[in-house]
Amino acid sequence: MNDLSAKIQRGLYAPGEKLPTEPEVMAEQGVSRTVVREAMSRLQAAGLVETRHGVGTFVLEPPAPLAPSDVLATNLTISDVLAMLELRISVETEAAGLAALRRSEEQLALMRRALDDFDENARQGESSVDADFQFHLQIALATGNKYFEDFYRRLGVTTIPRTRLDISKFMPEPTQTYMVRLNLEHRSILDAIAQKDPQTASAGMRMHLSSSYKRLRRAIDLADQQDGAA
Repeated sequence: MNDLSAKIQRGLYAPGEKLPTEPEVMAEQGVSRTVVREAMSRLQAAGLVETRHGVGTFVLEPPAPLAPSDVLATNLTISDVLAMLELRISVETEAAGLAALRRSEEQLALMRRALDDFDENARQGESSVDADFQFHLQIALATGNKYFEDFYRRLGVTTIPRTRLDISKFMPEPTQTYMVRLNLEHRSILDAIAQKDPQTASAGMRMHLSSSYKRLRRAIDLADQQDGAA
């Protein structure tokens, strides 16, 4: 399934072009529908494609890279991320609890794979955004409620603060240490979902997202103080 990503990145599928349908990809590559859907989710997470319900999946224009100075220039960007985290706390706390009650063994395996990928990417010094997105998406899917899935798919990787801010600017610890701690929080949520413990899963998700919110809230308050002292 990496073939689709490679073709997009090489320009064999142009921006705006429709990708083959799920049955076409299944027949061409000899894989299951689950594998195809997971691959499409990864392409979405990478910002390479968008899915229009009832129409198909289309290649996106590659985003122009932003320098950290561009996205950190104003508090507006940080405030926007804070607003997103507020929304995620309310929605994903409930999603984690429902996932603990409704998840399948296959969905649980996909969550584990996402966190293993997260660890591997962190060890290699590579981006873990895709794996992070996949973990949270699989929780949304495990609720069995299509509206949780729609919510997460439509927002895509913009739900992950690291795609919009240089988070290292706000961390009192080395990036590698932060990434390890972040995935330990993920694994605590996963453990509760695996044990079908909705209360612990919800609490773990709330703690996980609230920690990010509080860290960024402190950052914006500090920036305000510095502006006032200037």
